[in-house]
Formats: sequence, C-alpha cells, structure tokens
Amino acid sequence: MAGIALFVMKTRVPATAMVVPVALVVVRVFISSVKQNWERISRVLHVLAVKQCLNVMTMTEFIARICRITNQMKTTLITYIIAITTLTITCSSCKRSQGDLFCVDVEKNYPVKEVSLTDIAIVTYLHPSSNNDDFLYRGGIHTITENAVIIYDQSSGSFLFFSKDGEPKSRFNRKGNGPEEYYDATHIIYDEVTDDVFVTVYPSRDFIQVYSSTGKHKRKLTLPGANVSTVVSFDEHSLLVYASNVETMKNFGRMLRPGFSNEYEPFVLISKIDGEILDHAKLPQNNIALRISNDEGSFLIPTRVIKCPEGVHLCNPETDTVFLYSKDKSVTPIICKTPSVSMLDPMVILNNCVDAGRYQFMELITLREEDRKFPIKYIMRDKNTGEMFRQKILLPEYKGKEFFVGAFRSNFNYVNGTYFELDLIELKQAYKENKLSGQLRKLVATLKEDDNNVYVIAKFK
Repeated sequence: MAGIALFVMKTRVPATAMVVPVALVVVRVFISSVKQNWERISRVLHVLAVKQCLNVMTMTEFIARICRITNQMKTTLITYIIAITTLTITCSSCKRSQGDLFCVDVEKNYPVKEVSLTDIAIVTYLHPSSNNDDFLYRGGIHTITENAVIIYDQSSGSFLFFSKDGEPKSRFNRKGNGPEEYYDATHIIYDEVTDDVFVTVYPSRDFIQVYSSTGKHKRKLTLPGANVSTVVSFDEHSLLVYASNVETMKNFGRMLRPGFSNEYEPFVLISKIDGEILDHAKLPQNNIALRISNDEGSFLIPTRVIKCPEGVHLCNPETDTVFLYSKDKSVTPIICKTPSVSMLDPMVILNNCVDAGRYQFMELITLREEDRKFPIKYIMRDKNTGEMFRQKILLPEYKGKEFFVGAFRSNFNYVNGTYFELDLIELKQAYKENKLSGQLRKLVATLKEDDNNVYVIAKFK
C-alpha cells in the first residue's frame, strides 16, 4: 500500500486515466496481502486523505462506513477500489500544493538530540522588579509584546505591566461583579498600538472587557450565547476565538448563516471594536470523542490556537491535523499525525505546533494519566533538513537544566518566541552548587530570597 500511496501522490495524469490502473494495482495488492492487518492499510489511506485534500473525510472513516453498510467480507476488495479511485479523483482537483505537509508518527522512536537554547534563540533574562510592594504577585506571565510583559495575579485580580528589563510600568485591578469589571480572567491580549487590554471574563466567558493599561474601561465586546475558551489577536482589526462547547459552535453557525441551525463553527473572527462576527475558519470535522478526563476529575484541554508569523495554527486533534489559517483567510493543512487517534488505545493526540525560526516544536500527548499527569513527548523538527527528534534543550548558563518547547509552554500570542519560569529557590540552590554561570549567575547573586522568580525569554533566530 505504501507503493500505491507514493504512486497516487506523485502522479499528475488525469484522474480518469488513473482509475483502471489504480484498481488493478489494488487487486494485486489485495490478493498478496489479504492477511495483513486492516488498520495498517487504513492508516495509509488516512494519511493520503489528509495530505491530498482539505475537505475530504478521513479514509479510515470512509472505509469503515462502507464496510458497515455491506457488512460482508467479500466486499472488502470493492471497498479498496472505491476508496483509492475516489481519492484519485479528489486529488486531481485539489489545487493547493501540499509540499510543506509532513507527518508525525507516534509509533516511531525518534532519537533524542541535545540542542543549546542559545544556538536557536536570542536569550535574555527577566526579573520583574519587586522593589515596589504594589508589584509583588502570585502567578506568571500571560502576555509578552514587543515592549512589555503582562502578568496576571489570579489571587488578587491585578494586572501588572513590566518593561522587558523588568521595571514596573503600570498596574490595575478591576475585579468585581459590576458591568465594567471581571470576576476572573482566562485570556489576556495587549495591543500596544491602541493600548487595548482584552480580558476574557470567567466564568461567563460570553463577553470580553477592554481596558487601557492603566485600567480605564473602554468598551465591552458581547458574544451572545458564547462560551469562549481561547482568544488570540489575529490582526489589527480582529480577534480569533475558539468555542469549546457544541452549543456555542451552533450559535456561531447561526450568526454566520441565519437559517442553517445545524452548522458548527468553532473558530471565528470577531471585531476588536464591537465583537461582531466577521468570518470563520472552516475545518474538517470528526465526531471522535477524545477521552481527556478521568473519574478523579483530571482533564486536559488541547491547545487549539497558536499565533505564528503567517497567521495562526489551528489544531484539530480529532482529525490528527494542524492547519495554517493565513492572514489572507486561507486554510492549509501543514502537519498530520499517524496512526489516527481513533485507532490508538490509549489515544495519542498532536497538540498543535510552535513554529519558530528554523524549527517546529510539537507535543504528542497520551490521554492516560501516569502519576496524575498526561505523558508528553516533545518533538522538534528542523525545517531545513526535515529531521525530527526528541527535544533536549539545554541552557549553557544553567548546568543540568533541561527545557521543552511546546504548546503548553508557549504564550498563545507571542510570535516566534517562548519563555520559561525559573523558580528562585531552585536558582539559589543551583548558585550554591556552582551550576550557574555568566549573566544568570550575576543576576541571581543580586536577588533576595523573597524576590520574584526569574524568566528566560527566548526569541528564536
């Protein structure tokens, strides 16, 4: 079947001329490999479907549906012919180039490769100043912009703005239940040009408050019937929001196409001015239920949206695919995963991709808890060579410290960069053990035990 896959992918002749040859090849393969595992063949068809056309259902689902209808083993050969022929015809009409698409194989044992963080990124250290009691906090970075770092202290509800060298700039706290307040915040976006701070409000999540960096209330973006779980800045005019529940998806669908009540639209663009729905990103849908929680209540939320230089990456783990939603509103599959999530027990999902400089960083998450954690494999791909390997990222100035870059460790709105938080207590111990050197050692030497933590800011080359 791999030979057929290569044949179909690379052939440029008209589809009608390919039907008979492909069918004959399928017959020969079927006869010689009738005892082979059905899932193995289905994986090939699944990967081909994702690679060749955005709007085609997975071939695994396609084949399974036909087989359920026939329910007889003798029709399996016909199923193969229909599947390959349909795929061939679809491929011939697919105009988008898929040259940049690559697949991650969760069953492959990728080698571990040590990489110095300073070789792939410009590294600086940030210590948010704690000289002013108003800028002490519990929490971490929520947003990094060109000139500012924004920290949200969830315990107090305060937003703290620091410069890139750690100096306090401004702060505000509008926590409350009033019309211009928030009870809690889930996502924060800062537009430096307009000085707009967009705050997604929890627990309602059906509106977004907009403030200045000093806390002046500017406006409220209302999203009727919505339950928004992710928000990123798409461009200067719009936000891209992701709806995590079915009812919100239906509401978005009704707003985009009145009269069509069964349309599901999880990814939509809204205006930064009034919250009006402007557009949507249409992705293939698959109703596979991801098992992302257990009896103890632990759960995992896939990272559906991440900013990238060309637009945003939209992750659809149900169809094993990451898509690029470009600034021109086009949708292109860029990464697929094999085997299909529906074939794996426990399930393994591809949790989006951080595209930064020369490299792409991915997470493969097994939906089974071990010691109350979901096992994660951090994969790294060199875009120049196509090489893929397990991450082992080291910081030369911190001996023995390993880092991983992935969707959970990256800011959704921080393009071409990421950050790591270094616990001050651990840093002080490392200082005593002579594990620190260079600028990091000099910085830690000046800090008191009750100071704020230190952040490694990495801007990829």
